[in-house]
Amino acid sequence: MAPPGVRLVQKVSSTRAFARVAPHVVPALDRAVHRLTRGKVLLSAQMLPGVVLSVRGARSGVVRHTPLACMPEGAGTWLLIGSNFGRPGHPAWTANLLAHPDAEISLRGEDVPVTARLLGGAEREEAWAAAVRFWPPYAAYQARVGREIRLFRLERRRSG
Repeated sequence: MAPPGVRLVQKVSSTRAFARVAPHVVPALDRAVHRLTRGKVLLSAQMLPGVVLSVRGARSGVVRHTPLACMPEGAGTWLLIGSNFGRPGHPAWTANLLAHPDAEISLRGEDVPVTARLLGGAEREEAWAAAVRFWPPYAAYQARVGREIRLFRLERRRSG
C-alpha cells in the first residue's frame, strides 16, 4: 500500500480538475528544473520516475523535448504511458514516436538512445496491468477517455 502522501497525490491526480490544469503547469516546471539542474532533476520525478523524451516531430521533424513519467522495467527498458492526464486526445509525443521510433531519453543527467515500440494485444494487456499497479490513477484516466491509451516500450539502443 502506498504511503498517505502518495495516496493523496494519486487521488488528486485522478480528478478532471487536475487533468485541466496539470498539462499547462507540470511540463513547464519540469522543463525549467531539468534545465537548471543540467538534466539531473525532474520535479515530477519526486513522485513518479521520469525522463525527458527527445524525439523528432511527426510532421515538423523538429526535435521535441517532453518531460514524462515512466515506468522503469529493468534491463534497459522503460514503459511510457500516453495517458495525457486523462484528457480525450492522444498526446503529441505518441504520434512523434509512431513516426520516429528512434529517440533519446534524459535520465538523471544521462542521455540514453532508445527505440520505441507501440504495444498491442496480450503484451499491451500485461503492460497495462503493471502500469495500473504502479500508478492506479491510470485506470481512472482510461475510464474517462474514449480511446485506448497508447503504451510504448522503450529499449536502450546499443551504440556501434
